[in-house]
Amino acid sequence: MSGLIHDSDEHKAIRESVSAIAERYGASYFLERGRTGGDIDELWSELGRAGLLGVHLPEEYGGGGGGMAEAVVVVEELSAHGMPLLIWVISPAICGSILAAHADDAMKKAWLPKLADGTRKMAFGLTEPDAGSNSHNLKTVARRDGEGWRISGQKYYISAIDQADALLLITRDDDLSDGDRKRLSIFVVPTDTPGLTMQEIPTSIVSPDKQFMVFLDDVYVGQDALVGQAGDGLRQVFSGLNPERILVGAICGGVGRYAVQRAATYAKEREVWNTPIGAHQGVSHPLAQAHIDVEVSRLATRHAADLADLESSGVGEAANIAKYAASEAALRALDQAIQTHGGNGLAQEYGLSELWFVTRLMRTAPVSREMVLNFVAQTSLGLPRSY
Repeated sequence: MSGLIHDSDEHKAIRESVSAIAERYGASYFLERGRTGGDIDELWSELGRAGLLGVHLPEEYGGGGGGMAEAVVVVEELSAHGMPLLIWVISPAICGSILAAHADDAMKKAWLPKLADGTRKMAFGLTEPDAGSNSHNLKTVARRDGEGWRISGQKYYISAIDQADALLLITRDDDLSDGDRKRLSIFVVPTDTPGLTMQEIPTSIVSPDKQFMVFLDDVYVGQDALVGQAGDGLRQVFSGLNPERILVGAICGGVGRYAVQRAATYAKEREVWNTPIGAHQGVSHPLAQAHIDVEVSRLATRHAADLADLESSGVGEAANIAKYAASEAALRALDQAIQTHGGNGLAQEYGLSELWFVTRLMRTAPVSREMVLNFVAQTSLGLPRSY
């Protein structure tokens, strides 16, 4: 593996396994499915059978027994082959991590093996139209009704719920909240539950993973739908948010690698006046800088994953920094790759421009660059809070 990352033997084996599968499909497969609204079921099933969806989940529940470091290898390598899979981050990573940390044994047995082998998927329902980064201000509310709960509200920009068997839903627990003291509860809600509907949000993103508004109209769930303890959702949800930031860093590291590699190859082959364009410093220096930035971001992502696996208190800071550095580096690399290709950079044949918007999304989601800067300013530097 080129670059600054040195893989252990185990990580090298994982990377080679992912690469072998990804190369059989190719970036054109991912882009064609994204353009036409098709699915990637063949790829997903093969990754599941190879044990590459649950590498980070507990072995006793069908996973590989690894951690975020192993998940980063899988997600990054897929993206480095032109396949930034948001559903990987959402289903086995965010949802799987929360269930592994907080669900009871029955729920873990019901869901984790199937998330790990790819036979079931789960979407993540946190963001709302009026509560993006402020999870304390959720308006989707759960109210006790006998042995279960009634849930009403809306969720916004919920990725790939059309593919999912269930929604891991974050709610304000009305019975346990008091005034300004908001308590959250988390539920697993099957997507065919009466009262749950969805509407696609038209976007410029070319990806099989679409975005949706989700409406919950007096949705009833039983006691078996509750994750862990009622009212403990705010603590529980952070078991998924740090992995989400780390794996967005991995997606961006992979996209950055893909863009730089495609541009370097083109710059060596494309000749103008009998000279490869890569011989000109106006082309070579920006690509070299993009490579440096991507490699530094990959190191930041690897560091954050290691801290997550060590359960270090510094993982929040590291995860945010990795997400920020990687999304910025990937966008610069992709932009420079498009520029290196000239007009060809906008041709579908070259598979670069269509990655722009999914990569641009990573600057905004799952936490905006501005909120990362707020976090670093206040937490890392000790500056006064702005909100």
